[in-house]
Amino acid sequence: MKLKEVLINLLSNAVKYTPENGKISFTAEQVTKYQDMCTLRFIVRDNGIGISEEYLPKLFEAFSQEAEDGSNQYGSTGLGMAITKSLVQLMNGEISVTSKKGKGSIFSFTVTLKDAQKGVVSAVKSLPKNNTEEKTPTPAEPAGSIENLRVMIVEDMKINAELIKKVLGMKGVSYDWAENGQIAVDLFAKSRENYYDAILMDIRMPVMDGLEATKSIRALERADAKTVQIIAMSANAFAEDIQRSLQAGMNAHLSKPVDMNLLFETLGKVAAHEPLK
Repeated sequence: MKLKEVLINLLSNAVKYTPENGKISFTAEQVTKYQDMCTLRFIVRDNGIGISEEYLPKLFEAFSQEAEDGSNQYGSTGLGMAITKSLVQLMNGEISVTSKKGKGSIFSFTVTLKDAQKGVVSAVKSLPKNNTEEKTPTPAEPAGSIENLRVMIVEDMKINAELIKKVLGMKGVSYDWAENGQIAVDLFAKSRENYYDAILMDIRMPVMDGLEATKSIRALERADAKTVQIIAMSANAFAEDIQRSLQAGMNAHLSKPVDMNLLFETLGKVAAHEPLK
């Protein structure tokens, strides 16, 4: 219900503020999938009247409206956008907007849901099918060889980092160590493309935490920034924490203390180019 209301609000506003012969597009995509959770991104674009730069920070405030230039002929959004943001936050999601006056607006929000495909089908029956093929579950197969993988370990606790380095080294895995998220972003940005096969990302760190570091890496203007496998390592294993790590752009979530067999299995999937479900 929350998802449906958010989509209706955004699409209704796009229609309301886009003049005749304008264009509106609606995109839904699966960002990542892990176990029974799926991260989805929805984007609503229009080439309507747009929003002024000065008004954008107030957009999600209750009862706000931009009327100085006569755009109130379209009516106020009232509580609409404030409720929309609240609903997205209730789903532990994030919503953003970019706009230019007279050029149009782009609203984007991301949520992570359990049994997400069922939820999308019931909320928006007309959505186009995802490019990812649905496959019948098969018994687990032995993980691929992780020898010669190149991994970045992002961990602020030296003793934890030393333990992971030792066990990875025993398996023939090459590694670099970053003491916080900012160092990790810098290391990745300076590396050659496709240098790292995976990043083991701690969540809670000083200077820059794992969530912000992941977002920063994903935002870099290079192809492997979108494809490198980022694996969360966190002492928090609640559904909300897994949601946030997946929405930040991570591909999997391992709970601390890390089960080394599970770590090897996960890296084996990276080596075999299998999805980290």
